[in-house]
Amino acid sequence: MLSDSSEQLDFTPEIDMDCYPSRNGQKAQLVDRLDPVTYPPKAQLPPIGQAAIKQYATQGFIVLEDVFTAEEVGNFQAELLRLEEDESIRSSGEIITEPGSDEIRSIFRVHESSPVFKQVAVDQRLASVASYLLGDDVYIHQSRVNSKPGLSGKEFYWHSDFETWHVEDGMPRMRALSISISLTENFHHNGPLMFVPGSHLQYAVCEGSTPKNHFLSSLKAQEYGIPSNDCLQTLIEKGDIVSIVSKPGSVTVFDCNLIHGSNSNITPHARSNAFFVYNSVNNKVVSPFSGLLPRPEHICSRNKINPIISTAKVST
Repeated sequence: MLSDSSEQLDFTPEIDMDCYPSRNGQKAQLVDRLDPVTYPPKAQLPPIGQAAIKQYATQGFIVLEDVFTAEEVGNFQAELLRLEEDESIRSSGEIITEPGSDEIRSIFRVHESSPVFKQVAVDQRLASVASYLLGDDVYIHQSRVNSKPGLSGKEFYWHSDFETWHVEDGMPRMRALSISISLTENFHHNGPLMFVPGSHLQYAVCEGSTPKNHFLSSLKAQEYGIPSNDCLQTLIEKGDIVSIVSKPGSVTVFDCNLIHGSNSNITPHARSNAFFVYNSVNNKVVSPFSGLLPRPEHICSRNKINPIISTAKVST
């Protein structure tokens, strides 16, 4: 395992080399991460404190409070309501509904379909953090709003985003991260994000193989690409579980390989978060390592990649 989260690789593999095989006949197991967690530029002032950077490197996540104002959050909430009621969005194929109902679970590609969220995606309060931690210019690999309706929102089972993005999308290395904006109160009881601290330092190889068009069912309820019970138990016994309780306007930044999930929402309190996945421009996707056809563009930016240039200050 890497002893220093910013340590550079000892080798430079071909970009299409499968350095993290999974769902290929191997038994379920945990293997050490090959990539650094952070790539802090030496000539750039960090947009967040050193304590936060250290926590991100060791635990795989940080929570930044009060990043967006109440007025901004109100605009986000109004925009989400507009998207949910827009029939063209509903018929676009970019909405995922809850299993067994027509209630909205996820709206994908909001950085393209929504003028409001398009501005948020390039907001330097987010992009500068992503660019600094990844040590590169970044682009949006995926964006979405995840909602959990009150009394009916279903769970998202434990998984590593990177395992799916690697196998099904062809993301070569662990040089990406997610930033989640709390659009509503995330209580302990309404299905908040749950993280396994430190789990990003190991890669959970998953069993089975990937069915064709897996995304049609996996985005409702994932069956393939989830760690085994033994792997989960090992990681949780080592790192425990942290529920991300946060107020509207707070921001959670987490590594692409961090094991996470969330419980069902059986309370009347709906929960919604907006997610923006930032990927290094030097880590663009290649052919999926599953050997299957790529997932649609609204799930994985493959053809439309717009680098976001960070305006963070350079130290002198």
